[in-house]
Amino acid sequence: MRPLLPFLRARLSPEGYLGLHLTIGALLLIVASIAFGNIAEDVASAEAITLLDVQIAQWLHAHATPPLTHIMLWLTNMHGIAGISLMATGFGIWLVRRRDWYWLASAAIAVIGGMLLNVAMKYAFQRARPTFDEPLLTLATYSFPSGHTAGSTIFYGLLACYLIPRVQALPARAAIILLAVTMVLLVGLSRMYLGVHYFSDILGAISEGCAWLALTITAVSTLRRQRAWRAATMPRININQT
Repeated sequence: MRPLLPFLRARLSPEGYLGLHLTIGALLLIVASIAFGNIAEDVASAEAITLLDVQIAQWLHAHATPPLTHIMLWLTNMHGIAGISLMATGFGIWLVRRRDWYWLASAAIAVIGGMLLNVAMKYAFQRARPTFDEPLLTLATYSFPSGHTAGSTIFYGLLACYLIPRVQALPARAAIILLAVTMVLLVGLSRMYLGVHYFSDILGAISEGCAWLALTITAVSTLRRQRAWRAATMPRININQT
């Protein structure tokens, strides 16, 4: 037990490049990956969640109204590949102006890599989209997981991770988290309302996006901390050697 104590202290320490940030990132990655795996397994095996998917899809389609459809179309179009790319580019320009290269790398890897990952997952599962006699929107691509929801999870999660350490007030931090979560849920709702995704597609996309974001930010943050640690320790090593 005693040999484990120094290891645990190091993993829970806010200092160092293999400390608390890496532990939290690894835990988030594991939890989100397990959640995605369970959802994907249920979808592939046609478990009970697929029955719930159909019930939710039919209920939303039956309660559709023209004004609400207009709002949902605007919301979903804003968060397609073009919309997320445009917003991510704006965020990237902001990071370039601030010369924040590590966050720029995180943003590029998270957004671009997340989109490619989602496409790969779609072709891996090849789930058909919901069908209706009078569809509000028709798409020929695969359904699981939702690309719009995954992209929104990654982008708004990235913004939240960037802003929270720069805000000291707890209410402001809570507001950032609440806004990010709300936007992701609204995008997911718009995809279900328009009849192009099931409920499990949304859950799978959120867990997929969280896992990828945790992996990206944790990896880049660890690299940044490692380089900072080396820069801080190298002068001491050189002095000792001389």
